[in-house]
Amino acid sequence: MTIEQLYQLYLQHSSIQTDTRKLKDGDIFFALKGPNFNGNLFAEKALELGAAYAVIDKQVGNNTNDRLILVEDTLTTLQALAKHHREQFTIPFIAITGSNGKTTTKELVSTVLATHYKTYTTQGNLNNHIGVPLTLLNIGKDAEMAVIEMGANHQKEIASYCTYTLPNYGLITNCGKAHLEGFGGVEGVRKGKGELYNFIRNNNGVAFILNDYDYLQDMSKGIAKRFTYSTTNGDIIGAALQSEPYLKVAVTKGLQATIATQLVGNYNLPNVLCAVAIGKYFNVPDEKIVAAIESYTPSNSRSQMIEKNGNHIILDAYNANPTSMKAAIENFAKFPSTNKILMLGGMMELGEESIAEHAAIVALIKQHNWANVVLVGGDFSKIEHPFVYFNSALEAQKWFVQQGFNNAYLLIKGSRSMAMEKILQ
Repeated sequence: MTIEQLYQLYLQHSSIQTDTRKLKDGDIFFALKGPNFNGNLFAEKALELGAAYAVIDKQVGNNTNDRLILVEDTLTTLQALAKHHREQFTIPFIAITGSNGKTTTKELVSTVLATHYKTYTTQGNLNNHIGVPLTLLNIGKDAEMAVIEMGANHQKEIASYCTYTLPNYGLITNCGKAHLEGFGGVEGVRKGKGELYNFIRNNNGVAFILNDYDYLQDMSKGIAKRFTYSTTNGDIIGAALQSEPYLKVAVTKGLQATIATQLVGNYNLPNVLCAVAIGKYFNVPDEKIVAAIESYTPSNSRSQMIEKNGNHIILDAYNANPTSMKAAIENFAKFPSTNKILMLGGMMELGEESIAEHAAIVALIKQHNWANVVLVGGDFSKIEHPFVYFNSALEAQKWFVQQGFNNAYLLIKGSRSMAMEKILQ
């Protein structure tokens, strides 16, 4: 079956599913494979559960059901189908990548654009080689804007996403110390993230560029069409008026407004300015831009401010790397309370630099005064420090409950695998 023929089936059954537990009647099931699973084994079950078709790359048993579609490779077929769907549109496709802040930026940008355009965007963390094509295939024919988040932990990954996303607009939030093991160091991060700029440059697209980072200016050289945002020099200029507990931003060029956000920390300033920049570029009215940003509430353990049992908790447990950990600690240190508690989980995928980076975080912690410091798991176990240490978030949770804190401020942060949100269960 050709991609064009498969696309005709997709037009009749436009909901794609890769997990039989989430199947709805009429879905097309793609039997993906992984190190620990083989979707081909569940293809017949998918049909029994109501799938219209099941796309497989290996026949299981002697089943000759004409609703089983055999292809050479299920994943590449999914990506090719997504590309074919993408090619039906002439609307802006805005690709977002970066080491830190890409999900918050994606949420802010899509929230702003959605006030004025029919906007489709990445849901949750569907930003990898499976999530990106699924996001594309979820875009309806009524779309006027598409905002696509791209995550990566090694070089050539962003380049591969671009081959089927075909972004005509792009931005890199920053290049920090994330996934150092896979990228091969900070320069590897810049090379990997810069693959988005390469695609934009080679296809005469538009780049949204944070002028505050010299390396982003260097990486984006040769891109003719650009729109910039900054704290000092750009098409959009703004500054943080306050950052505790919530960020308030004064935009002084491109839009004259004060924006009172529900975001924690001045490290979110570039994310806000980016959303303003893209809103202005696409002619979203100023009042809609301001209202959209002010209405956005972070979720999914991303810089959430939670009040629980008389305590004020910043839950930033979705992910962590040395750059984001440093920014979160430094921002939290500015809080006026003297009853501040750090509960930090280990940082993953740092390779041979891991112990040194964890030691640097310990050194940073020592520069400030805290009521308590709790370190959990990862390479914190290999660092000499004077703080409370636990092997897991569940152990830390028991300690937290026993303390009976009241009117305390807590920062809870760690890599996804540490599941630091369990402390609040």
